[in-house]
Amino acid sequence: MDKTQVMVYFSLYGDEFSIDDVTEKLGITPTKAFKKGDLIPNRSTVCYRKETRWDLGTVYQVSLDVNNQLQQIIDKLQSKSLIINEIKESYSLKCKFFIVVKIEEGNPPALYLDKDIIKFAANIEAEFDVDLYANNYENDFSD
Repeated sequence: MDKTQVMVYFSLYGDEFSIDDVTEKLGITPTKAFKKGDLIPNRSTVCYRKETRWDLGTVYQVSLDVNNQLQQIIDKLQSKSLIINEIKESYSLKCKFFIVVKIEEGNPPALYLDKDIIKFAANIEAEFDVDLYANNYENDFSD
């Protein structure tokens, strides 16, 4: 039986900037990064990245509470809000938290943002993007 999975990542993104500089200033190695103009792999047609991006995220994890994955990322970034804001200012960047949920067997996770998450996101002016993928399941409602 497949179980519901959650992945969360934080992204600093913009036109063009030094990924190495951001990594050095934050003191955190990104889980993924790419530059504007990089080829997007595994596409049926040729596509290129439209922006440069520095990401810090989890892998998909079995979870019924999105906050478990959010907290893993925020724990690494929370003490760095001033640095994040300096980086954003230097390179004219934006930032966003992405929450990706694969719902299996009709079991959605809890999806709420506690006040500490909201406060941190507001401090760095981050947005949230939530993607939900509900896979087919059978549910017998008969008695």
